[in-house]
Amino acid sequence: MNTTLIRPAEVKDADGIAYVHVTAWQDTYQGLMPDSVLKTLSVERRSRQWKETLQDASSPYHPTLVAEMNRQIAGFANYGREREGDQGYDGELFAIYVLKKFQGQGIGHKLVQGTAQGLLALNLASMLVWVLSNNPYQKFYERLGGVYLREKSLQIGEAHLMEKAYGWKDIRPLAEMKSWS
Repeated sequence: MNTTLIRPAEVKDADGIAYVHVTAWQDTYQGLMPDSVLKTLSVERRSRQWKETLQDASSPYHPTLVAEMNRQIAGFANYGREREGDQGYDGELFAIYVLKKFQGQGIGHKLVQGTAQGLLALNLASMLVWVLSNNPYQKFYERLGGVYLREKSLQIGEAHLMEKAYGWKDIRPLAEMKSWS
């Protein structure tokens, strides 16, 4: 039986996080955003960015969790204070990605649970997440009780996209969840 370890990311994890980040983007967003955007993604460049983020405890993007399976980083999530001054939500799940071969094993659920626990430790009791409107994984947030809030436009490269926000007014149930059936 494979056991998944959810733990705070360390600087030494930057390469693994970068690999998950780039690979998951290329797998998930194929056909949802221009190939020209996906082809410019670089594990090496992303690794440098993650090293900087993980070395700087004052970075708003510093709080990051990794999911480790068989000594491999299978996924990650990062979180912190909500970035746009939303009056109803004080925390934000900035990113969550799991490699395709590890999906469907509860890793995403465990990362959300760890994120909720981390936000509560920062005295942030609510959370929102932004998801591409055409992202097939948005149902994941709905199954976890996320409520649709609103949409906004987003530009990545030459692509004009739409994002949806999902929110949880109280993340304690996410943090305390024992079973993810």
